Amino acid sequence: MMKFKGLHKVSLIDYPGKICAIVFTGGCNFRCQYCHNPELVIGDDKLPDIPEAEILSFMQKRCTSRSKLLDGLCISGGEPTIWEELPKFMKTIKGIGLLVKLDTNGTNPDMIREVIGNGSVDYIAMDIKGTPERYPQIVGQGFSLTKIQTSIELLLQNKIDYEFRTTVFPEFFTEEEAKQISKWVKGAKRYVLQKPHIEKTLNGKFHQKIRLYGEQELINLAKLLPNCIVRL
Repeated sequence: MMKFKGLHKVSLIDYPGKICAIVFTGGCNFRCQYCHNPELVIGDDKLPDIPEAEILSFMQKRCTSRSKLLDGLCISGGEPTIWEELPKFMKTIKGIGLLVKLDTNGTNPDMIREVIGNGSVDYIAMDIKGTPERYPQIVGQGFSLTKIQTSIELLLQNKIDYEFRTTVFPEFFTEEEAKQISKWVKGAKRYVLQKPHIEKTLNGKFHQKIRLYGEQELINLAKLLPNCIVRL
């Protein structure tokens, strides 16, 4: 059974150009030390479950013919694609009459292919953690670069709207590495560099030792990537 651990009732920034709610799923197959949702990664059993029926009821009430207060729902995590029930949930949300945005790390290309193919997703935001060589250092556990590469290729086909995005730390993302990633995602229609939030992290000591890029440094890095913007 899919675990829903959080519901943010309105956001003006998580779905570009749209007003959305955000639902957070529990669990993740990565262990990024700078993750700012650690309770969803390793402590999700301590968080109460939100029944799917409660989420659907809320979304239906915000999508009536008289007053449509939301354009869509952003499904984030954790990593939503670890749940096999996700495509069915997404299809249900689409049936209500809402747009669906999926946040993912790209490790389940089969599911990405499925939801694109059946029309149950409108926008995908896929994390690029760094260059392929950096992934073991950043994510901290086993994964398949081949699957990540497949997910990148699926989005580059431009069958739906999408963005690639990177939460940027100097320790993991240099100018030279930005140039390498630019080649990796050549032709991308949108790339986003995100300023980190490190008030809390999976590695509790991470924020004590890390340097952050300044705004102008991020702008300079953005010039090295295809169709790139900075999200502060």
